[in-house]
Amino acid sequence: MRASTALDTRGDAAGSAEEAIVSRRSIRRFLPQPVSRETVEHLLAVASRAPSGTNMQPWRVYVLAGKKKEALSAAVIDAHYNNPDEYEREYSYYPDTLPEPYKSRQRQVGWALYGLVGIERGQKDKMREQHGRNYIFFDAPVGLIFTIDRVLKIGSWLDYGMFLQNIMVAARGEGLHTCPQAAFAKYHTIIRRHLDIPEEETVICGMALGYADESAPENQLETPREPLSAFVTFV
Repeated sequence: MRASTALDTRGDAAGSAEEAIVSRRSIRRFLPQPVSRETVEHLLAVASRAPSGTNMQPWRVYVLAGKKKEALSAAVIDAHYNNPDEYEREYSYYPDTLPEPYKSRQRQVGWALYGLVGIERGQKDKMREQHGRNYIFFDAPVGLIFTIDRVLKIGSWLDYGMFLQNIMVAARGEGLHTCPQAAFAKYHTIIRRHLDIPEEETVICGMALGYADESAPENQLETPREPLSAFVTFV
């Protein structure tokens, strides 16, 4: 475990791998407290130990902070409010028709979040505003954008998921929290322009990284999990 730095606190740090996994949650409001570059580099180095087919290591990460992050956020927010229909992600995250039980689970977590922040059914402007907070990385001091070489196939995307999970779990060991954000993929053309990302790379998602604002109501959300009997078969 890394020694603490002057800019980072470890008071909320997970003390074991199991605690890091269980305490990981998607944080939607962060404190302005900075996260050092040393800490970000450490997390990414640890996460890079994720397995990948024939050790191809298909991940590429763009780390944003300060004015660069603010500039990207401003451009994406402008598109989100003024011309969102002009943008579309390069891959399908969900099927066109989401079957059960997935649709019910999606609705459950959505309404649970809206309930915590005081958004009622039919308040589309407030829903749009809440969704738009993705694009400021929920106030986190560090934003991450993840890309993959577009020639790679589904196996490398599976590998990428393990890399992303490693970042989120490793962050808990530093007292940090995260929020993975597929919402950024829709605005890949804006992101590509701001970060000089070549056309050979597909924008997968973003991720907010920082210290959780535990006083924020949206951060009280704890999503349920199905019992083992719902998804495990012992043979």
